[in-house]
Amino acid sequence: MRWVSLLTLLWLTSCTQDASLLGLDDSIDESPAFGDTFIEGSIGDASTLLPVLASDSSSSQINGLIYNGLVRYDGQLEVVGELAESWDISADNLTITFHLRTNVFWHDGVPFTSADVLFTYQLYIDPETPTAYAESYLQVKKAEAPDPYTFVVTYAQPYAPALLSWGMAVLPRHLLSGKKITESPLARRPVGTGPFKFVEWQGGEKIVLEANRDYFAGSPYIKRYLFRIIPDTSTQFLELQTGGLDFMSLSPLQYDRQTDTLAFRRLFNKYRYLSFGYTYLGYNLKRPMFQDQRVRQALSYAIDKQEIIDGVLMGHGEIATGPYKTDTWVYNKNVPRYAYNPQKARQLLAEAGWQDNDGDGVLDKNGARFQFVIVTNQGNDQRTKAGEIIQRRFRDIGIDVQLRVIEWATFLKEFINPGNFDATLLGWTGGPEPDQYEIWHSSKTGPRQLNFIGYKNAEVDALLEKGRRTFDQQQRKKIYDRFQQILAEDQPYTFLFIPEALPAVASRFHGIEPMPAGIRYNFEQWYVPQALQKYSR
Repeated sequence: MRWVSLLTLLWLTSCTQDASLLGLDDSIDESPAFGDTFIEGSIGDASTLLPVLASDSSSSQINGLIYNGLVRYDGQLEVVGELAESWDISADNLTITFHLRTNVFWHDGVPFTSADVLFTYQLYIDPETPTAYAESYLQVKKAEAPDPYTFVVTYAQPYAPALLSWGMAVLPRHLLSGKKITESPLARRPVGTGPFKFVEWQGGEKIVLEANRDYFAGSPYIKRYLFRIIPDTSTQFLELQTGGLDFMSLSPLQYDRQTDTLAFRRLFNKYRYLSFGYTYLGYNLKRPMFQDQRVRQALSYAIDKQEIIDGVLMGHGEIATGPYKTDTWVYNKNVPRYAYNPQKARQLLAEAGWQDNDGDGVLDKNGARFQFVIVTNQGNDQRTKAGEIIQRRFRDIGIDVQLRVIEWATFLKEFINPGNFDATLLGWTGGPEPDQYEIWHSSKTGPRQLNFIGYKNAEVDALLEKGRRTFDQQQRKKIYDRFQQILAEDQPYTFLFIPEALPAVASRFHGIEPMPAGIRYNFEQWYVPQALQKYSR
């Protein structure tokens, strides 16, 4: 399953950490040591620290440090055990038997058992639980906990993403059983089994975690983790430069030009690799103006994607043609592409009945002007700048577009979740598993579900259902090739670009080993040598 290309691995290189640049001598002991604080900035606050309810990146970032799943990806994108020590899969691929670790405790000292896994499964499939992630667990025919350290799941049909789906965060039965999940205090004061324990959350300001010294896989070296909410990325960068942050995802401008100094190289290491995500312009298909395929294709022809990559990303990205990275086995390189062609865009719009009948420079149809609003979230300069370019290109072909940038929590609550938008600039972060059921299946268009643009295509539904029942990779490739072909023809999104991840990490942190999964996969093994530690608490 080593699906990341050699090119990506070659990109995944850091600046050399030279002792002379750091002002160190060769006699300093650089062996792993416990201590110090890691400070990270975020444009948005978490929404909830109950993973079953969370769908935003800030919540996921924190939850990933507090909770564990039965399995996870390692640096090479292989599935390895976490709360599960091992597992057996039946010959017919219908039953997985997980053998759980016996030395795991919740952060409040209560032992972890299979009852917690069974409870978490039941919570996900409970219709009263407002979660976007139930689908994988609704595939289970039977779940059992025959003894405290064995968990068995049986499926009615083969389900290809089955094993990886048990990477879901397991929740504490003893604190949640019999309680209404949406009213649980654990949303603000979580209790997990993971490498870090919750300390405090000051809304809109910071979230503080500390090392779980009793962690079953061994205590993290970093003593304290501080997640600072700084909505403005320029302010974040100033904080990084002055030592107020230890980690930041740099913009291309920052990466190429503003950090190419001896002073920055002394204090930080930079990394560069193609991310597992893409940015898109999604159309609300409940709006009449977007229901004609020709209109959506025209909008895609009207956008110069390379202009965005060159101007906004400074070349740090690739054109997206669908929901998969270009260097993965599932990627279909033969789908229709929409190179910048405003003449073709005008032709398709005219065929769909949109013309400038009154000479005001804006297309109209049946007396209605072609005008709409693109919404995106505050704090993401790439999306805002891309939106400005798109706005200009749309106006070139006679479409009046406004761009509205909205604070993250309001953006989700008032626009995305209720479907109250015309079009949106957003991104998805994925992984090696190609199953896209949650985002594209027509059954997932309800409130708080991920197909919030309302896309419905019967053949796509059938392909997604078949893809998750197929284990042979060659057969899956054929299924997902066709899936990508249909999406490329339908253009429910204009797939814009796959950005490179450009993180900077304070150079005092050691143990960072770039892999196909990136750099964060082994965070609990990062450390600061004793002589380089900056914070005493």
